[in-house]
Amino acid sequence: MAQVKVNVKWGKESYSDIELDLSQPPLVFKSQLFALTGVPPDRQKVLLKGAQLKDDDWGKAAPKEGMTIMMMGSADAVSGVEAPKNAPKFVEDLPEHEQEHLDTKRFGAGLHNLGNTCYMNSTVQCMFAVQPLREALYQHGAAAGGDPTGKLVAATSELFRDLESGGAPFPPYAFLMALRAKFPQFAQQGAGGVFAQQDAEECWTNVMYALKEKVKDSDGVAYVDKLFGLRTRLALKCEETAEEFGEDGLSYTLKVNIDEKTAHVSEGVANGLREERERTSASLGRTALFKGATVLTALPPYITLQMMRFFFRRDNQQKAKILKKIPFTVEFDAYEFCSPELKKQLDGPRQALKEEQDRAIEAKKLAKKGPGPQAESAAAPAAAPAAGGDVAMADAGADGAAASTSGAGPSTSGPTTKAMTGKYGLVGIVTHKGRTADSGHYVAWVKQPADGTWVCFDDEKLTVRTEEEVLQLSGGGDWHMAYLLLYRAIMVDVPAGGEEKKEGAGEEKEAGAEGEKKDAGAAPMEASA
Repeated sequence: MAQVKVNVKWGKESYSDIELDLSQPPLVFKSQLFALTGVPPDRQKVLLKGAQLKDDDWGKAAPKEGMTIMMMGSADAVSGVEAPKNAPKFVEDLPEHEQEHLDTKRFGAGLHNLGNTCYMNSTVQCMFAVQPLREALYQHGAAAGGDPTGKLVAATSELFRDLESGGAPFPPYAFLMALRAKFPQFAQQGAGGVFAQQDAEECWTNVMYALKEKVKDSDGVAYVDKLFGLRTRLALKCEETAEEFGEDGLSYTLKVNIDEKTAHVSEGVANGLREERERTSASLGRTALFKGATVLTALPPYITLQMMRFFFRRDNQQKAKILKKIPFTVEFDAYEFCSPELKKQLDGPRQALKEEQDRAIEAKKLAKKGPGPQAESAAAPAAAPAAGGDVAMADAGADGAAASTSGAGPSTSGPTTKAMTGKYGLVGIVTHKGRTADSGHYVAWVKQPADGTWVCFDDEKLTVRTEEEVLQLSGGGDWHMAYLLLYRAIMVDVPAGGEEKKEGAGEEKEAGAEGEKKDAGAAPMEASA
């Protein structure tokens, strides 16, 4: 029998009928005790038949139905003399489990699966790739408040700091408890009291809304709106009467609708932006069909694409999955989905980006021919790689600066500013393996800003991957396939005093226009990762 009910005695406290899943490692049971008592697993001493319970093996003393288990441990911080914080450490002096992860320490750390929590782990690892979000959390997360939303924000900030330290994998207990306290749906249990698998996109969206509520700048603008907010305009027209209807909105994802004709991500985005809606026609005095589409009126530093792979099947009452292969690329161009006004603002920066890429290509050609006056003069203004596509993201720099053009800048002299081009480079993916949203396995794939290395975060395990392997996550079988695609803006240097004063293209706007800055989508931040 995989599930049993046990009783736990902890000091003067007693807990009855605790569901325990023997198919899961003891660490999951210890996380349940943590939720009940507040005693972290690393300070728990759980005794079974006189033997102390390990984290990874039940051993010969597996608990039986109705057994009473003794637990010792304090929920309070352990007091005592602290070791010097800056004492030198040597590899041979580190514990074996820390030595194992020295090679991947620079990428972050893995997260223990606490019982069907891969949806949460993959979401967190992908969000962690957004450096400006981290910085905003570190600045505002601690003062988020003591309500459930504030506790979740504080737990997110603390978790990000732990990930930044890198090293051995660890259990994200505090974040999980805060997530379930704020959003009880993530505490749903299946047969035998086992926590159910959840949808990674729902986790992503709910955490984003919690951050939106609490993490704001001095003007009250949410950092989530600045970093991810897509300002949109919907325009619908009635074919019977030519009546028109429109509305502005703010979205955090672009939906990639999938049908039998969808052959690429961009086609899916176009499908997701088309809309049909029944509305009351004033001319006809009844409801009529209005058709149209949504266009983007402002671009943020980051764009999230959601592959709409899941749908509800009435016959078995489950979320089924569309397995069709939908190719994507390392560069996403949002230009075709923009409003005419926004396209006009993007045209100049796009031309500047193309010219700089052309200069870089020409410099490389001349460099191959060998040294010479012509080669040296051509190479001087294009010494760094061009900012297009994958090259730009790989060379963004260890400091996490916005994906931009090379150090050469525009051909004209004088002060410059960063401008949006409408192009984005891929920096993160959440994938799903399995046939339904309520089962299977989620994994995060994150591109490192320092050197462009792709790393797969599979719960506790970190693995370096190639770009070719990442592009194979397009579906078409039972292997991992992209579910959420995170892209970062590719920006370009343009002369100051021109493009930066135009609003709506997603670049930083000058102070003033107080009403606009208070708007949900105003003043997007410069991208970094």
